[in-house]
Amino acid sequence: MHVTVERFFISPGHNFFGRRSLPAGTHPTAEPATIRCRAGWGIEGDRFYGYRPDYNGQITFFSAETLGVLRAHFTLPTLSEGVLRRNVLLGGIDLATLIGRIFTLGGISFAGTGEARPCHWMNHAVAPGAEEWLKGRGGLRARILTDGELSLGATKLTLAEKIPQPDHPARFIRERTVELRFEGGV
Repeated sequence: MHVTVERFFISPGHNFFGRRSLPAGTHPTAEPATIRCRAGWGIEGDRFYGYRPDYNGQITFFSAETLGVLRAHFTLPTLSEGVLRRNVLLGGIDLATLIGRIFTLGGISFAGTGEARPCHWMNHAVAPGAEEWLKGRGGLRARILTDGELSLGATKLTLAEKIPQPDHPARFIRERTVELRFEGGV
């Protein structure tokens, strides 16, 4: 299927994340024409680049269609997409269908790890009540699986497969247990 990459947003620092008892940060948001995605690291130049291994929010997506409904609901026709602090504004797909799926966008593979849940800061950045309104519509968090450059414009999105899940929680834990053996004398 074809989708449209409408905008990119990256920032070198956190304006909201981890600042619940502090005022919002003042880090600028850049809107580049391309972004460089690095497998396991994130987006070069973004605040979450290299944050921690296998971080589930190496890249975040927001729906262009949801943005339109958000603007109408809160009567904010000129609301900047950047206030949502998501990396990619994507049109033409229901982002919820990518949760738990491996997908390729513009030749780069991603693993959709979950909803990008809205935080209380959305009530300040957008309007009072925005956090509650955005629940279930906050966007998509994903891990980057392959390196590549993503550009603005129409591009192909391909669903590859569901992310493998353990068939039983005990098996998941058992497979990650390390056995230590001491052989020989004391």
